[in-house]
Amino acid sequence: MITCDELIDSDNGSISPGLAATQRCFRPATPEQWRFDTMNNFKQLGIDEDLLAIIEKQGFTEPTEIQEKAIPPGLAGKDVIAMSATGSGKTLAFASAFVHKTNAGLGIQVLILTPTRELADQVAKAVRLFSSHKRLVVAEIIGGVGFKRQVKALKRAEVVVATPGRLLDHLSQGTIRLSSVKVLVIDEADRMLDMGFIRDVEKITARCPRDRQTLLFSATMNNEVRRLSKQHMRNPVNVAAKSFVDPSKLKQVFYVVPDPMKFSLLVHLIKQEHSGGLVMVFCNTRRNVDRVQRNLMLNGVESQAIHGGHTQSRRSRTISAFHSSTVQVMVCTDVAARGLDIKGVEHIYNYDIPRDPKDYIHRIGRTARAGEAGRAINIVGNADQNNFRYVLRAYKFDIAEEQMPNIPEISFQRIKGRIAPQGRGPGKRSYGQRKDGRSRSPGSGSGQRKDGHSKPPGSGSGRRSDKKRGGKRSRRRSSNTGRSN
Repeated sequence: MITCDELIDSDNGSISPGLAATQRCFRPATPEQWRFDTMNNFKQLGIDEDLLAIIEKQGFTEPTEIQEKAIPPGLAGKDVIAMSATGSGKTLAFASAFVHKTNAGLGIQVLILTPTRELADQVAKAVRLFSSHKRLVVAEIIGGVGFKRQVKALKRAEVVVATPGRLLDHLSQGTIRLSSVKVLVIDEADRMLDMGFIRDVEKITARCPRDRQTLLFSATMNNEVRRLSKQHMRNPVNVAAKSFVDPSKLKQVFYVVPDPMKFSLLVHLIKQEHSGGLVMVFCNTRRNVDRVQRNLMLNGVESQAIHGGHTQSRRSRTISAFHSSTVQVMVCTDVAARGLDIKGVEHIYNYDIPRDPKDYIHRIGRTARAGEAGRAINIVGNADQNNFRYVLRAYKFDIAEEQMPNIPEISFQRIKGRIAPQGRGPGKRSYGQRKDGRSRSPGSGSGQRKDGHSKPPGSGSGRRSDKKRGGKRSRRRSSNTGRSN
């Protein structure tokens, strides 16, 4: 728990300027008095006693800026548009708006939409915590998880946390009804729209009752988000929190290097600068994530990879290992890492400079949080220079250039074979593989007889019929598994 002395300047006893806008603190007479005053700050927002007890048990001492601004209108039943970054306490901000008026046994009353599976899992866990006193059933509806298992969970759920694609699958199959939804939460709205979910979100919103309460949270406010709010919200209250990242604590640098030396520099910097904190390495593609992570392991850097091509169970294990600092280096894509609230990230490495300057903002925003220092290191190869130029044009950052150190080139091994597509989980056979996991024998192919000779033309197993059968299997598979975002 944060003590009051940590919030007060030791020289003159005044509240530190960085906290003055959001923290109300004075020197208490006793620890009991301090505990009463901090909980009283949450109580003044209108939060009920049961949720206050959970907040106190979790060690929260002061409401964040977005909580102070979003909780009162949310509790009043008003629609809210909140601009807030990941890690600023927004889950409690919107959970407090519906927990008190959601009751067990009355069907699905709350729907929360998130852009990624990882964020959905993170939000679901937090909502379960904040609603534990009411024993609400929270169902996660995301890709990469068994469809039938989700159908069973939906029959008992009062709160649904979902990604748009998989939720639409359930709507089309008739396994979920949204007619009793009282509160709709759209989390990370800007990222959701960037990922192309605008039509999906509109379809889902149209299936919810018109007299619902809508809470929209977004890190940025663009034209698409404004249009969405005008069409689907009623007289919303607009609130915004200042950046959770302290610019004075964040140092940004870049290295201009030949492409063959990019990986060598990454290994050198991680080994030289890593002091025990967490490290995130960003790449633009899944294949590059796998290549970089495997080569880091080969060079003695313990790391894990996460991207949309991995199964949900593997992604969850990676996030858990990173949260617990079991693994301190995570190589990831923007989509897989967006929305994750991971504390203690000291270094951000942009191994690939993002194509969209907004992704650069989201990447560097994962460090230098809550007064902690952080570094963002950009490794600019030949192919990255245009993207880096776009970032510098879009944002007037003070990014210092560092000289390339004199280091030997490290061999970068390529990954052989094709990376499994998204949605293929453990136990799923790859094409051309038998049930026992072994490859098909030469005589078992569709174009050969048992004796190994080719079948004659017109025997019904030529190339065209194979494509037809493959197409039928593909369509049947997609109808069963649904989308996997």
